[in-house]
Amino acid sequence: MFALTLQIGRKVIRVNTNDWNMKLIKCFFILVLLITCTASYSQSTNIRTQHKVEKNESVFGIAKKYGVTLEELIDANPKMKQPGYELNRGTMLSIPYGKNQTPPSSSKDNTAKPATTQVTGKKEVKVGVMLPLHDNDGDGRRMVEYYRGLLLGADRVKKDGITIEMNAWNVPIDADINTTLAEKEAAQCDIIIGPLYTKMVKPLAQFCAKNDIMMVIPFSISGNDVEEYSNIYQVYQSPADFDTQTVKNFIQWFNNYHVVIIDCEDEKSTKGEFTKKLRAELDNYAIKYSLTSLKTPEKSFAKAFSLSQQNVVIINTEHSPSLNTTFQKLNTLTEKNADIHVSVFGYKEWLMYTKVYMDLFFKYDAYIPTYFYYNNLSADTKWVEHNYKEKYKKDMDVDALPRFALTGFDHACFFIGGFSQFGKKFNGGKGQMTYKPVQSPLKFRPAGKGHKNTNFMFVHYKNDRTIESVNY
Repeated sequence: MFALTLQIGRKVIRVNTNDWNMKLIKCFFILVLLITCTASYSQSTNIRTQHKVEKNESVFGIAKKYGVTLEELIDANPKMKQPGYELNRGTMLSIPYGKNQTPPSSSKDNTAKPATTQVTGKKEVKVGVMLPLHDNDGDGRRMVEYYRGLLLGADRVKKDGITIEMNAWNVPIDADINTTLAEKEAAQCDIIIGPLYTKMVKPLAQFCAKNDIMMVIPFSISGNDVEEYSNIYQVYQSPADFDTQTVKNFIQWFNNYHVVIIDCEDEKSTKGEFTKKLRAELDNYAIKYSLTSLKTPEKSFAKAFSLSQQNVVIINTEHSPSLNTTFQKLNTLTEKNADIHVSVFGYKEWLMYTKVYMDLFFKYDAYIPTYFYYNNLSADTKWVEHNYKEKYKKDMDVDALPRFALTGFDHACFFIGGFSQFGKKFNGGKGQMTYKPVQSPLKFRPAGKGHKNTNFMFVHYKNDRTIESVNY
């Protein structure tokens, strides 16, 4: 009797055996090893080739070049999932085989093959824009900037071999949109972007349904027409929907924090409704929290905070005067109580104040819920801004947040690029995220018959003075 020990992968197998069946056992383990090696080989051959990133290449363009989805490309390159990842010239990317592509069957033919994409989309996309495109008021000027961003995005998509026919109609607030819809080019569109005004949604939705056209509503509207028409893709998120998402994700992210809600007594703010919803959900999950006020004396104010847990502070206003007072009280609190550690949880309106409060955001580990993020330091942002100025001889509106031109650029790349790849099967949801956004991410889910954008993120200002976006 003796022992035979073999290692297969991470597993060590030890067998006691007699001489007479030794050959049989050896044959068994050789068979197991062959099966294991075959499985390992199959996994390794999922990577087709390596790609060196060239100047001005995008993640979307690379995925499209090799006939894979963005999700497949990212899975093959885990570093791309890290917060703040940027694609740089010279980076080496692993290119996987897509779900419609076949890896080589043996090591005899392991050389990279040219991309053999099964095209389900369209190489030619016709786009209609029905927005107020004029210089008569703020609506018109903002939509002109948005439209210019759309054109820049369309130019970017064309670099991936897509032909785009763009028709634009000026549809001001007092226009009869049916007049525009009577134009023969309207019925030939694959995508129509518009309208800006709620009263025009239903007639445009009926027209798009009749002619099987994707209808993209880019900005604020009221009503629930999206639930009645399958062709509608509603980018805008209502404050109520966004608050619901914020509360849900707050509970998930901060369930191990001690929550401190500070009353600012700001009668002009509506954020009290948000903190009311948040308190109800905290109670529902039996998560303890403290209530205090900006007018509370220093010693009593300190008692609202935990010494053993990380605290997260929420105030019931988005306005900067109360935010100033809050930071003053937190500075005094943390200077006198070294054991108290604080994060602050804000509102997307705070992104307007980043130049003023950046240092304090970093100091207090600020989390800001939002559906967009304007990063002026991003290479992609700089590229779009530079090209906008070069083409239109002016800067974007710096007072607008989000930037309208960047929003237009993202919408063009997302919808035109997605439609060109997936055609009528494009739904803007998981598995079809073919574009890395510059400012305004999009993610659609069914809403009745139509589709609503449900993109959500936390912009996190970390203590080490780096910024990450936590996407949901």
